[in-house]
Amino acid sequence: MDKYNKRSTIKNTTFLSTFFDTTKEGKSKFSYRMKRWILVIAINLFFFLSFFIDLQMLEGTLSGSRFLGFHMIDPFMTIQVFLSTYHLPINMIIGTSTILIVYLIMGGRSYCSWVCPYGILSEIGEKWHNTLVSKKIIKSRNFDHRVRHIFWFTFLALSFTSGYLVFETFNVVGILSRMVTYGWSVALIWVAVVFAIEVFFSRRAWCKYICPVGTTYGYVGKVSALRVEWNDNCDSCMVCHDVCFENQVLEITKAKYDKQREEKDIKREFITGADCTLCGRCIDVCHNDALEMNFRIKGLV
Repeated sequence: MDKYNKRSTIKNTTFLSTFFDTTKEGKSKFSYRMKRWILVIAINLFFFLSFFIDLQMLEGTLSGSRFLGFHMIDPFMTIQVFLSTYHLPINMIIGTSTILIVYLIMGGRSYCSWVCPYGILSEIGEKWHNTLVSKKIIKSRNFDHRVRHIFWFTFLALSFTSGYLVFETFNVVGILSRMVTYGWSVALIWVAVVFAIEVFFSRRAWCKYICPVGTTYGYVGKVSALRVEWNDNCDSCMVCHDVCFENQVLEITKAKYDKQREEKDIKREFITGADCTLCGRCIDVCHNDALEMNFRIKGLV
C-alpha cells in the first residue's frame, strides 16, 4: 500500500497489496500484515514438523505445548482445568506462568494477531465480508464488543458446573491447531460454520465477540509493556478506525480530544485498551506516521 501518495487503506485496496508498504522514498517493504502471517505460519509449521518428523522444537498444540523442553500452557485452558477438576498439575502452573510473562512484555492480545491460526482465516473472511457489504449484497452487523466478557464467564461457569472443558468443543483455535499438528477431523465443519458467519453475517464475530482465549489475553494486555503509541502528528483522518476491527481502542485519535491534549501539553500517548491486538494495521495505513509500536517501560530502562 502507498499510504503517503495514494492514501491507500486496507479496505479500499486489493488484498495482496496489503502485504507490502511503500516508504516515503518509494521503496517497498513488508507490512505488519505480512510479518504477522509469516510468524503465524512459521509457528504452526513448527508444530507440524515437531510431530511428523520428531523435530522436538515446538511440540503439542496452542492449548498446551513445549518449546525446547519448556512448558507453555494457554491461560484460559488452565483456568478451565482448575474449575473443572479443582486441581492444577505443576507443569500447568509453570507453563502458564511462562506464557503470562511473555505476554506481559509483548502485549496480551498480540496472541490473536501474531500466533492464532484462525486469525489468518478471519482476515480473509473479513475481506470477503467487506466486499459483499460494499456491493450491497449483505448488511454489516455490529454488536456491543463487551458481550465477550459474558461468553468468558459463561464458558468458565460451564467448566465449573459440568466438570468438563466445554469450551474446547467449540474452540476453533484449538480445532485448527490440532488439525495442523495431528490431521483434520469432522470438527472442521464447525470452523467452516464460524467462518461463514463472519463472511455473511458479522465481521470477525468470533474474534470480536466470542473467543474467551482472546479475552483472557486482553486482560493481560491491559498492563503489558508493548503497546501502540500515538503522537501529535495525527490529523484525525480516522483511516485507522476504518481498518481496525477493534476500533474502540483508537478513541484518542478522534479530533474531539485535541483541545484536552493541547491544554495538558500531551504530545505522545499510549493506546492501552485491552482489546488492541497489536496487529499493526493502523500503523500500516497512517500517512502521518502518528502511530508506532513502543514499550511503555523504555523510559525506565
